[in-house]
Amino acid sequence: MADNKRDYYEVLGIQKGASDDEIKKAYRQMAKKYHPDLNPGDKEAEARFKEVNEAYEVLSDAQKKARYDQYGHAGVDPNFGAGGYQGYGFDGMDIDLGDIFSSFFGGGMGGSRRSNPNAPRRGSDVSASVVISFEEAARGCKQQVQVRLVDTCPDCHGSGAAAGSSPKTCPVCNGSGQERRQQRTPFGVIQTQSVCSRCHGRGQIIETPCKTCNGSGQVRKPSTVGINIPAGIADGQVITIRGKGNAGINGGPAGDLEIQVSVRPHPVFEREGYDILCELPLTFAQLALGAEVQVPTLDGNVPYTIREGTQPGETFRLKGKGFPYINGRGRGDEVVRVAIEVPKNLNAEQKKLLKAFEEATSEKNYQKRRSFFDKLRDAFNG
Repeated sequence: MADNKRDYYEVLGIQKGASDDEIKKAYRQMAKKYHPDLNPGDKEAEARFKEVNEAYEVLSDAQKKARYDQYGHAGVDPNFGAGGYQGYGFDGMDIDLGDIFSSFFGGGMGGSRRSNPNAPRRGSDVSASVVISFEEAARGCKQQVQVRLVDTCPDCHGSGAAAGSSPKTCPVCNGSGQERRQQRTPFGVIQTQSVCSRCHGRGQIIETPCKTCNGSGQVRKPSTVGINIPAGIADGQVITIRGKGNAGINGGPAGDLEIQVSVRPHPVFEREGYDILCELPLTFAQLALGAEVQVPTLDGNVPYTIREGTQPGETFRLKGKGFPYINGRGRGDEVVRVAIEVPKNLNAEQKKLLKAFEEATSEKNYQKRRSFFDKLRDAFNG
């Protein structure tokens, strides 16, 4: 285990003891921040992205997280401890409080119940991310997502035992995965229990482990998952594909695959809900005299008539030119805000004509200007 590994909680920017939702939220934020598609050619961002995924893989798994919280990076190192059995405890002793109270009060507590270590268990969820363009978010698209998934070993079919053999019930714990010991004390008989020293909590022993999975019954392999991204999806939304996560244990169902969608910003458009915002730069003459202009939309340019005397900052709507309602009918609008572009680098002739125009106009041609000075005069004379 490398000594220079950063603390996984530090990697995700959260405190130890963070909830599952906090861990998932932090992962999505960090994965988006360092995603290679949003940081092309940035080797540091690529390394951080891998580090974030490694941290999330551990902290999103309850059993791995528990081992990491207790033992640090060594606790999730497959070479640590007795064979590094996945998903099970270590040889540390823990006292069964139910049995302690049972010995104190004559058995009235009934002891604690332990789940069957070989019962089917659901596989863990897997998170991934994908980056799409503004147009793809509006129209919908198909994407291929690369993930590394835990799958049932194809050779032993999850048993962990080599071909021609099968797991045996542990003779020490009789399949419970726990060893119980009794000790007489001045206070009575105290019963303690710990992870079975023979099977390490599995309840079974494998005399001839499968060479493909080293007896774990599972293998991790890269997979390509095709997803359909619906039209209208927003930046940061998550698509959940049921049953496409890590394989279950002992025949349990697979977890889910959760894919966070990041949308690249557009150079012209912005999104507000299902509406699209666009600023349209026009000349003074176009606003003053009116003009026929071409307005860009996601469907291409559309003609629009600018009325005479249009003021900078005014807006107009193009109905149905926004984002489609996700999983519904209809679309939002495109809201166009008119802006005026003041010309620069005028030559002498242009300046002369502009001054002549200025001298030819009067206050009655400027309603806002006249209103402004009237209000200012009234304020000081009132």
